[in-house]
Amino acid sequence: MQKKIITIWDLGTRLFHWLLVMLFGLSWLSAELGGNWMIWHTRLGFLAAGLITFRIIWGFIGSDSSRFAHFVKRPSTVIAYLKGEGQRDYNTHNPAGALSVIALIGLMSLQVTTGLFSNDDIFIEGPLAYLISYDAQLEMTELHEMIFNLLILFIALHVAAIVWYQRFKGEKLLQAMLHGKKESEEAAPKIRGGLTLFAASLAGAAVSALLFWI
Repeated sequence: MQKKIITIWDLGTRLFHWLLVMLFGLSWLSAELGGNWMIWHTRLGFLAAGLITFRIIWGFIGSDSSRFAHFVKRPSTVIAYLKGEGQRDYNTHNPAGALSVIALIGLMSLQVTTGLFSNDDIFIEGPLAYLISYDAQLEMTELHEMIFNLLILFIALHVAAIVWYQRFKGEKLLQAMLHGKKESEEAAPKIRGGLTLFAASLAGAAVSALLFWI
């Protein structure tokens, strides 16, 4: 079957990806600078919370390629893929890549959540820290730092995998996440936008706005 150019990543998924990359980098930088920059660190966390909310909702109501049900596979399928059994070209995430995506979203969710309850005991505390005891706040702060280290590890593995697929398998994963298109023999997934995208974006914006208000 002849390959053709199809759209696999919708605008919402692509914007989420690159905005989250930007927010993570800026959050790391603001934490390293410390002092008054911690105010911006907290604000960036509010924006990240909105982005994560959007992606979770989009994982259920979004485009076919962005839905968890579309790319998350059973453990047996993942194990078989890692063993090299039944491997094929995937339009979107392969079984192992899907696990990476879920892990990153999960870790980012925990990172944001612990940040909301943390207290560095110097410059700033999360908007929900008052709901728990002081000792619990310090524990949340420690978890926040531990999860960050895990995120660095997963992001490094994620980038290494992309480089490997680009360099040795010729799959233009980076380019696809920029313009949303890929050469494939398979039918194009159903891409959603319009009111569906607006609804998911509104929910994410509402979460960020609520945290800013608190």
